[in-house]
Amino acid sequence: MYWAWFRIAAAIAGFSGVVAGFIVNVDRAARQGQGLGDVLANYFSLFTIVSTLLSIGTLVAAASWTMRHPGSTREPLGIALAMGAVTGPVLLLGVVYNALLRDLPSPVALGDTAGIAMLDQYAVEVLHVALPLYFILDLLLAPRRRGLPWWSLAVFVGYPLAWTGYTMVRGERVANPDGTTPWWYPYPFLDPHGAGGYSAAFVYIGAIMAAFLAIGTMIIIIGRYRDRRATRHGSPAARGALPV
Repeated sequence: MYWAWFRIAAAIAGFSGVVAGFIVNVDRAARQGQGLGDVLANYFSLFTIVSTLLSIGTLVAAASWTMRHPGSTREPLGIALAMGAVTGPVLLLGVVYNALLRDLPSPVALGDTAGIAMLDQYAVEVLHVALPLYFILDLLLAPRRRGLPWWSLAVFVGYPLAWTGYTMVRGERVANPDGTTPWWYPYPFLDPHGAGGYSAAFVYIGAIMAAFLAIGTMIIIIGRYRDRRATRHGSPAARGALPV
């Protein structure tokens, strides 16, 4: 039961990071004279924000189930699949940001006030450091987690594929709010107007999907190991055979 409160706390922290980023984007849009509707539509189309919102909903649902079903039985397959499906994107966001993007200069941030700069930094640290660290702890330590079948990999890559398809289609239909281009892509490596065109963009997409498969494989291996270990120790939460 106690872990449900950890999940709720993580959901609240993630939501606060999204709200902080929202305020930052509203301020920058007003300061630069950009259309607020376009800026916010783009903000809520970012992979970071969509993934965080999905993770918040999943954490709340998982915590709610635990509170309504006290005891030691394993979480249902639907909850386990949802937790695995949001864990992959959150972890990849943490790895990519901290390995490749941290401390890169952001011209748009140069005009931020001290308060907006603090909110921006808060959002970055919560969404790219605190939340990924929490999901690692949840994967390794949360009680009652269920081992997942190998076909879960197809579920894990479903959301990233759907988001990528949405982004590539939408990118040609919306203009950059700063007026520089008649298209807008949230990340430069997805922009087919850059060097390499669509070929380069699809290479990056392929690499990202491979990363999701690798992370998803790790999530399944850890979950199945924990399930087998619980079975060996006679935990009632792990009764029943592991799914294929």
